[in-house]
Amino acid sequence: MVAVNINSKYDLWARIYNQYWGAKYCEHNLPPFEKLLQKFHMYQGANILDLCCGTGHMAQHLIEQGYQVTGLDISEAMLRYARENAPNAQFICDDARFFNLPPTFHAVISTSGSLNDILSIEDVKKVFVKVYDALLDDGIFLFGLNLEDSYKSWNGAITDGDVKDDYAWACCDDYNPEEKIGQFKITIFQQVEESWQRLDITNLVKAYSQAEIISTLASVGFTDISVYDMQGNPASAEYNDFAIFASRK
Repeated sequence: MVAVNINSKYDLWARIYNQYWGAKYCEHNLPPFEKLLQKFHMYQGANILDLCCGTGHMAQHLIEQGYQVTGLDISEAMLRYARENAPNAQFICDDARFFNLPPTFHAVISTSGSLNDILSIEDVKKVFVKVYDALLDDGIFLFGLNLEDSYKSWNGAITDGDVKDDYAWACCDDYNPEEKIGQFKITIFQQVEESWQRLDITNLVKAYSQAEIISTLASVGFTDISVYDMQGNPASAEYNDFAIFASRK
């Protein structure tokens, strides 16, 4: 098993994410985010920060809708694909907990549950502080988050994979409901000269509750906090699946 740090971990599956998941996640998550951007009157030309932008598929769509887009991601390998997929966007390689950008954005979005990769509510709060600082007054923060029901199907089974001439991969996932921690495991075999190299990567995710996230947003100073389901409709306090949180600076 190859030990990797947080940056290279995401770098190692950037090729797979770009080829198999980036466009699919964009297509799946696009309708509710489009609906909510319109609800909050984001006009053409508005300046949007795509936080944890991955391989840039959502950034490209937003540009096609007339927005100005900056993407931020911790993985330089992801961003290499993003610059190809969205050549008219600006991209920054940085950590969502520690970036420093001036208050120039009308909206900050994070569309695919990337903030579940942050394993403590204290670190989630650090992200919220940085987002708050980057927003213009009255700016909107929209982000998707997997709540606990999203992980109930994670049972250790293989969920995806493929075989190509020069590489093969498979992934599986598991969830511990007591700790509210999920494990996403991916194994990659890739051809290096005359031999094959195996990479085993484990990515941990954390399930948060609506109450935790709402309280943390409020503690940073966000107001008008609301929660929506995957159709972009208001969610009840008991809703516990993939949720979209909206708040205002």
